[in-house]
Amino acid sequence: MDSLIWIAVVLGVVEGLTEFLPVSSTGHLILAGHALHFTGAQSDIFEVVIQAGAMMAVIGAYRGRLAGFLTSKQTGGLSGRNGWICIGFTTAPALMLGFVFRHVIKEQLFKPAPVAMALVVGGVGMLIVESVMLKTDTDSVDGLTWRQALGIGLFQCLALWPGMSRSAATIVGGMILGLTRKTAAEYSFLAAIPVIGAATAYDLYKGIHGHLLRVSDAPMFAVGLLVSFVTAWMTIRVFLNYVSGRTLRPFAVYRLALAAAVLRFPVFG
Repeated sequence: MDSLIWIAVVLGVVEGLTEFLPVSSTGHLILAGHALHFTGAQSDIFEVVIQAGAMMAVIGAYRGRLAGFLTSKQTGGLSGRNGWICIGFTTAPALMLGFVFRHVIKEQLFKPAPVAMALVVGGVGMLIVESVMLKTDTDSVDGLTWRQALGIGLFQCLALWPGMSRSAATIVGGMILGLTRKTAAEYSFLAAIPVIGAATAYDLYKGIHGHLLRVSDAPMFAVGLLVSFVTAWMTIRVFLNYVSGRTLRPFAVYRLALAAAVLRFPVFG
């Protein structure tokens, strides 16, 4: 098998496993890309585009829930107009900040050392939040308010720092704002769709417009998308069951251990 196809398989698994866990998929893809010596403009586009596989896994897993967004009836909960308002408030802050600072983020933060720092900061933050007795009275995404949705959107901006983790930011942010751990995780899955969709579309446009993508790249991208989709589908189910009765502490410890490894071993440099 061509070496690029093997790289696509590895990165597809990494993306599918980490996109919805609070450990940072972008950070893991950056580290894996450096370890595999797969870096540069093409790798940047590939790493964003395969996130679409994870996005499609959410769409498949929550197709019934997402169908409620298409109704014109005001049935309450996270559906119809109210659903669009909540998702819009959660999505807008990160999209705006990400667009404004996209060049600085790409140039300064897409490197192993900044990723390691973000892993540490996010891991410590998770441990602190898990050690505090939080009042969680929103036990369903249907109970989410637009204020909570906006607050989660502001927390999501932290994930513009690769290694911080979009899932960690939205789940921990949701918990701080009164959502149960499981509810915060479920809303994090749903809120990933527009963010990933926008990032994928933008990078595809850049790749096509800048002639960075070739027809010969299609097999690699297809394999990465497929592997990411299958892996993410399984991860969503397992993680949701996990957070129904357990804390995020193991993920925080993992983040700290990974950060130490990145700073210690040159393979990630």
